Amino acid sequence: MARRTEHAHDGIEPLADRFGRIHTDLRVSLTDRCNLRCTYCMPAEGLNWLPRAEVLTDDEIVRLITVAVRRLGIRTVRLTGGEPLLRRGLPGLVARIAELGPELSLTTNGIGLARTAGELKAAGLRRVNVSLDTLRPERYAEITRRDRIADVLAGLAAARDAGLDPVKINAVPVRGVNDDEILDLVEFAGAHGYRMRFIESMPLDAQGAWDRQRMVTADEMLEILGTRWELVPVGRHGNAPAEEWRLAGTDTVVGVIASVTRPFCGGCDRVRLTADGQLRNCLFATEESDLRALLRGGADDARIEAAWRNTIARKGPGHDISSADFVQPARPMSAIGG
Repeated sequence: MARRTEHAHDGIEPLADRFGRIHTDLRVSLTDRCNLRCTYCMPAEGLNWLPRAEVLTDDEIVRLITVAVRRLGIRTVRLTGGEPLLRRGLPGLVARIAELGPELSLTTNGIGLARTAGELKAAGLRRVNVSLDTLRPERYAEITRRDRIADVLAGLAAARDAGLDPVKINAVPVRGVNDDEILDLVEFAGAHGYRMRFIESMPLDAQGAWDRQRMVTADEMLEILGTRWELVPVGRHGNAPAEEWRLAGTDTVVGVIASVTRPFCGGCDRVRLTADGQLRNCLFATEESDLRALLRGGADDARIEAAWRNTIARKGPGHDISSADFVQPARPMSAIGG
């Protein structure tokens, strides 16, 4: 931990945009591949995956994160995908990143977690977020087009037992699909020592089939939660996207991420690196900067740092998701990284 704070104060010029937002949180996609075919994310047949030669190597990822931590003041790194547990040799990569000092977490569908949680924790992983939209096996198979819920539940338990803390569950309620399980998911998480978070559905599917009418809003989620519990506001931790509430009389904390109806762009401190080395200054960005070309072209750290700073300098005030001019990014969520 000492090393992390030291980086934040040792004369590094902050990674700031023209609106004064300081970027300290890096999301790194390790692969665009996934072992599920969630209906809200991709078609049943999957997508055309990136050719292996286009995906960053472990050495390239470590080099870029080294620049980010030592020259740009990045303090937290979250590994995403696709499904990051599909990346070969992941514990070794986690150990190399952890040595650089950032607080390291991972977002996963949980399928491979029972096998790897202990090893990842030992390598330096701190926390994990697991996507789980339903507790019903038949509904899980319908949503993901795979019958794997038992693996996810085993993965959650393994992560908790390995000491990855807190273990967060992310669910996206969709009207007429799983919005009748909001209370059940909270009960389940509370009973097992997990932390539940609900996320508004976003237009990031490969098919372009997102329907605002089917999105369950944050206000609706809170209304449903309020039918069973009194909600005590916990607020928001720093620039975290989730607004949190404690269920009165319990230790259970529930988070709600209102990406669409209450965007938190004004406090955004995130920057994203795709599996093929493209830097994005917003989840909904329509342009990217090619760091892979710089790396493979022999650029030194100073040039990579400059490209990174230029990308952040061009960041807009927000994603305009509610405006008539909103343009959905060409890449789906699985190819951007969560």
